[in-house]
Amino acid sequence: MTPFKILQFVAVILTIGTGLLSLLWPRSVQSFTGLTAPGPRGITEIRAILGGLFIGLGIAVLVLATRQVYQMLGIMYLAIAAVRLVSIFVDKSSVQSNWISLATEVVVGIVLVL
Repeated sequence: MTPFKILQFVAVILTIGTGLLSLLWPRSVQSFTGLTAPGPRGITEIRAILGGLFIGLGIAVLVLATRQVYQMLGIMYLAIAAVRLVSIFVDKSSVQSNWISLATEVVVGIVLVL
């Protein structure tokens, strides 16, 4: 396995890990993302979207293991990064955690797309 393939594999595992964290400990994402869930409905959304979606996409990449599914996951990260960048300025949310997320999404996205 080449060093680049190892980076891609790590990116997929981090995707699944992010999903597991959100699924199992939904309130833990609050401190970094700023998302709050005052009631059970909000917790369900964090588990379903941040948990289920990230786990499902990561597993799909591992199961299908084609260049196209790695690229699809990378495009997802780059799309999130693009929206985040615009939102940082539109919503005036230029905080450290947003910039860290943006940088991470760009790097992971590029690693997965190439």
